[in-house]
Amino acid sequence: GYSLSAISKPMMALFVFPAWIFLARTTDRLGKGLRTGARDAMLSDEATPQTKGKVFGLHRSMDTLGAVLGPSAALVFLYLRPNDYKILFLIAFLPGLAAILATFLLKDKKQTQPVRTTTPFFSFLKYWKLSPPLYRKVVFGLLIFALFNSSDMLLLLRVKQAGMSDTSVVGLYIFYNLVYALSALPAGIVADKFGLRTVFISGLGVFAVVYLGMALISNIYIYLALFFLYGLYAAATEGIAKAWISNITEPADTATALGTFAGFQSIAALIASPLTGLLWFWFGPETAFITTSAVTVGVIIYFLTGVKTTGR
Repeated sequence: GYSLSAISKPMMALFVFPAWIFLARTTDRLGKGLRTGARDAMLSDEATPQTKGKVFGLHRSMDTLGAVLGPSAALVFLYLRPNDYKILFLIAFLPGLAAILATFLLKDKKQTQPVRTTTPFFSFLKYWKLSPPLYRKVVFGLLIFALFNSSDMLLLLRVKQAGMSDTSVVGLYIFYNLVYALSALPAGIVADKFGLRTVFISGLGVFAVVYLGMALISNIYIYLALFFLYGLYAAATEGIAKAWISNITEPADTATALGTFAGFQSIAALIASPLTGLLWFWFGPETAFITTSAVTVGVIIYFLTGVKTTGR
């Protein structure tokens, strides 16, 4: 998975035609899909049920820190060498290569379960039927939320329309990622103490407030506060959701359970942005963001009343 994503970077530098660029981006996303379930299962395997929040929070913190440093370094490079994108993509291959080499330092633990000799590509669809009822309840709620959790680019478009310059918008997005990176580990530690479900629901509450604020307020300084809250929301939900899922499934099925969720979540994300975009186009951004906020409140009620979990 990491190899495919790394290879896609020089492909972006070498290819010119749109179809080849599409192939490069597809290769990158295929790599992400391949590695996500396996990586998250390895993280789960190195934690106990009482430390899942901390472990997944640390991962999200480090991953998001890269999302801050990478674009920041790219901005500096393009400032010094405007439009030199080919060299930039070739440089981007080097961290990917380092990630590949780092994976060779990892060793698989001895399997206590029988190794499956054949696994059909679409076996995750079968797993949904065989999975624990609690897993299906939790993932159902997560997917309803994902259906209305559109791309962050729509939030950035909203602040751009309020009068922010392009540079300020990029800076605001870096600020959000920095808040996320600094908050993810503390959020995981709090989740281990007070419950993964509790912290996740709290994060959804913050998300609902942010989207309601984006709909009703048109003030640059308020937007800064909302993006700060948005970073807290991400810290309280993204890694926490995976930790929660890993706690309510059998250890032998952790990668399948997380991969199944990631697959369905990607399909929901593919729908979410066009859906919100259509609401924006037909009824305006206020309606689009209020709808997202209202659905999120509904998901919160669902988790509070319909999902009683012993998986913290």
